[in-house]
Amino acid sequence: MRKKKILAVDDEPNILMSIKFILEMEGYEVHIARDGDEALEVAERVLPDLILLDINMPRKDGYEVCRILQERKDLSETKVIMLTAKGQTLEKKKGLEVGADDYVTKPFSAEDLLEKIRTMIEP
Repeated sequence: MRKKKILAVDDEPNILMSIKFILEMEGYEVHIARDGDEALEVAERVLPDLILLDINMPRKDGYEVCRILQERKDLSETKVIMLTAKGQTLEKKKGLEVGADDYVTKPFSAEDLLEKIRTMIEP
């Protein structure tokens, strides 16, 4: 059985390192991107099972990336969890409206995040 692929997108190197470490310990194949444009390039190349997507990023924000993913046939089924410091109800609503499957507010618990991921992509 192939490893599930996860793309983690965040412009904060420390957050990316933590997420990569946590997910690799769980046996996932982890790819990273530091901005919206890089996220789209990596997503097209690796076709991840799930994308953890920060909202506030340079070049393209998470909302725009999510919208573009929804328009691409090869990526429109990819699960997306918005991972952001923006916890207001309005922000969450906007994230879900552009196509995110779930929304996790920073700071987050590794166990809660892993539980959401497992629920979404494990058989």
